[in-house]
Amino acid sequence: MKGWVIAGTDSGCGKSRVCAALVRDFRARGIPAVGCMPVSCGDRRDARALRDAMGEPAPPLEAVNPVHLRTVAAPLMAAELEGRALSLDELEKACRAATDLGSPLLVDTCGSWATPLAPGVIMGDLAVRLQLPVILVAANRLGAAGQVAMAVNAMRLAGVSCRGVILNSTTEEWDTACVTNAGLIERCTGIPVLAQLIAGQEDIDSRALD
Repeated sequence: MKGWVIAGTDSGCGKSRVCAALVRDFRARGIPAVGCMPVSCGDRRDARALRDAMGEPAPPLEAVNPVHLRTVAAPLMAAELEGRALSLDELEKACRAATDLGSPLLVDTCGSWATPLAPGVIMGDLAVRLQLPVILVAANRLGAAGQVAMAVNAMRLAGVSCRGVILNSTTEEWDTACVTNAGLIERCTGIPVLAQLIAGQEDIDSRALD
């Protein structure tokens, strides 16, 4: 299976928007990329956006987002509050079922690399199971370099390849940290910054993943 796991340094960093934009650009280039959000918590706006990025005919929402928890919380807590349990086997199976061998898969994760999925299981364990490289998305702000470094170190300990970092600006104003984060991240981690997005940017060149 070819593809990438789109992971984030934290919630709200823009990874779902990045994932949808990459799927949309792959499709525009004639590559039938498939998006999968194995688990979501709260509303399903991001899942719907990912489905819409695949164009027509749109797949069923349940195929894109097979596990939906209504509670706005980490998946482990949301599942417990709703009387169910998540398993890594279940989520891995859902990801593999979303695509065939000819279509690259982009997996939109929930929360951060260390977000709890089940007792003793974190979101990053799904990337380990899928054996796919990771694209790490970080909000381009003060503290981003440290967050990226911690996530990259965790990936290395887990034996997962981080293909690159995408910095996403959440505000229109850029301060010194926003301007210097990319260079600092590359110097401190050795991981390339594949793109720096301005606030509201909806397009990303998927060739950066090659």
